[in-house]
Parts: sequence; C-alpha cells; structure tokens
Amino acid sequence: MGLGGRIALVSGAARGIGRAIALALAGDGADVGLIDIDKGVAETAAAVRGIGRRSSVVHADVSDADAIQVAVAAIVAELGAVDLLVNNAGIVNNIAPLTKMKQAAWERELGVNLTGAFNLARAVIGPMTERGFGRIVNISSVAARGGLFNQTGYAATKAGLLGLTRGITLEYARFGITCNAVLPGLIGTENVLGMPADIRDRAVAQTPARRLGTPAEVARLVAFLCSEEAGFINGAEIDISGGGHLNTLVLGSRKELAGG
Repeated sequence: MGLGGRIALVSGAARGIGRAIALALAGDGADVGLIDIDKGVAETAAAVRGIGRRSSVVHADVSDADAIQVAVAAIVAELGAVDLLVNNAGIVNNIAPLTKMKQAAWERELGVNLTGAFNLARAVIGPMTERGFGRIVNISSVAARGGLFNQTGYAATKAGLLGLTRGITLEYARFGITCNAVLPGLIGTENVLGMPADIRDRAVAQTPARRLGTPAEVARLVAFLCSEEAGFINGAEIDISGGGHLNTLVLGSRKELAGG
C-alpha cells in the first residue's frame, strides 16, 4: 500500500487525528504538505522529516479562500502537485443550545469545518483532473448522522461534508479522482481526553467496543483510502467508531438530558 512519489496535503495537522494522518501518509512514502493556523504544526513537519520524507508548512486559515490559494501554491512550489488531500481541519468548541448559539460562532464553525474543505478541494482538483489521479478524504464525524447535543453547528457542518463528498464524486470520478468521507466516533484525542470523565465514560459504555478509538486507527483508514488499492471506493461514508454509530451517543449531562 505504498504512496511513494505521491504528494499529500493535510489540513489541521498540528495534533490529534490530523497529526496521525500526516505521519501515516509519510510512513507509506508520501511527502506531506501541512496547512494549519496552529504553530504546533511545525512539530508534525519535523516528525515527517524524521521519517525521511519532505514536508512543507504554511500557516493559513482554511476558511479564507484567497489565503488557501496562496498556501496551496506555496506547497506545490516546494513539494510538487498535490495527489492526496485530507480535509481534517475543524473546530469543536462551539458548544451551546441552538437559541444561545452566537451567530459569529455558527459562521466560524461553518467556515472552518465545511467551507475550508471546499476551499482546499477547489484549489487542488483542477491539476488532479489533468493528471487523471487524485484522492480526497474528508474527515466528518458520526455526529453527521446522529447529531450532537448542544453542538448543532458542529453536527451540521459535518453533515455538510457528506454532501460535499458526494458532489465531488459525481463530478470527478470519471477523471480518476476518488472522494470519500471518514466518520470517526469517540477517538482518544486531546479534546476527548480532556472531557469531563463522567461524560466520556458514559459514552464509552455505550460504544460496543467499550473503548476509545485511537488517532492511529483513523490514520490507517485514511492512508488506505489514499492508496492505489482503494481506487474503486468512491463517494463512501465510512464509520470508524467501534460500533458507536449504531447507538445514539448523547454527550450531555444527566441534568440536561432529564430536561433540567
């Protein structure tokens, strides 16, 4: 499942799932461009180089279409044309009931989680079409289907990624490009490990696997979808949740769920 000679671009790779994806792609032989506003992404780039692959970093906001055009051009100039795009950048800190959700917070979440993926896909799809090869993986969430308590914005943006995935597939599959969505459940990232223990433990108890997933497990799935072997998997929505997508995991307090 080698990716030797391929150029990957991963957004939101400073830590967690994004960092694990960047390292998995590098481990399979790809050179990796990284786009993030978090300065910690430099550590991911250093880790990629430690594997023996090239890496290029651009600090840019994925919601800014003009900045993304410049960022992608800079990565292409340094590494070469992008073959593999992983849209991982996302924010999860807009937590409020619908009536109390601030307009600016809703728009920011929409801009990063959904418009960001659109901006990056649009920036790389033309050259992919010309070369007759491309892989795009959108990191969605099980919340795209089941929703998420007090996180309507997050769930809506992750559901929007599914529509984006389907549209790209319908338009570009004929050109040798695949576009798939990965829907993680409860993964042991820094954010999840920092959740209140009672909420996290209750969610784990409702997961058939009875454990958290790991960023590395998500990364291996993404690496496969970027490979030659996955060329006929297109427009797919793949859950990686330990069976958690079969339940309705409501990450709210007992008081809230009781209507208090």
